Amino acid sequence: MLLLKLTISLLLMLILPSGSPETPLSIDPVISAIDSGSSSDLARYFESSISLNVDGQQGDYSKNQAELVIKDFFRKNPPMGFNLVFRSETNPSLSSYIGDYQSDQGIFKVLIKVSQQNSTLKIYSLEFVKG
Repeated sequence: MLLLKLTISLLLMLILPSGSPETPLSIDPVISAIDSGSSSDLARYFESSISLNVDGQQGDYSKNQAELVIKDFFRKNPPMGFNLVFRSETNPSLSSYIGDYQSDQGIFKVLIKVSQQNSTLKIYSLEFVKG
């Protein structure tokens, strides 16, 4: 009987996956950085190369260049609030988020696309579009 229990336990360990499925990392630090207008905090989550569209200024930028573009945007459009309105996290390795960024210059739609690699969250595309 003991041999049977041991055999069943061993088979179950081999058949059933041992780890839990990969869950998306929290987007909260990114949201906080946008809400506070902190380009340096936001840039911590940038890929080494990032696609930006900031109020019509589009292009692919290095992490450092992108931080300067975002810093300039926050300087010209100081934050009055940021509200996340949509999140798509069905694929844990690629997620998208949409939010509303309020400034005294108006409301901007924000589209954030992130990848999750090696337990880190990286923004590979970011858009601020006045709407």
